[in-house]
Amino acid sequence: MPMFICSLSWTDQGIRSVKDAPKRAQAGRDLAKKMGVEIKQIFLTTGDADLLLILDAANGDNVAKFALALSAQGNVRTRTARAWPEAEFHKLISELP
Repeated sequence: MPMFICSLSWTDQGIRSVKDAPKRAQAGRDLAKKMGVEIKQIFLTTGDADLLLILDAANGDNVAKFALALSAQGNVRTRTARAWPEAEFHKLISELP
């Protein structure tokens, strides 16, 4: 199943209610599941993003819908990238002409 990395940054609304973040994380897991996305891990991070999600999904469309629905709640902004594990990366490189 394809893997995706989703970087989240809190909005003003989201950081004002940061104490609700654990409840929102569970609600996010429930939302993802409804959309055919599995949140494998959630990390609190420093730097450009506040949170990092590791996602598995059958396709990128499901991840895009999840990111849009999550952002629409107003607590975070999202940036999403497809990720290939090292073994898949090596396979892709080996198939180059």
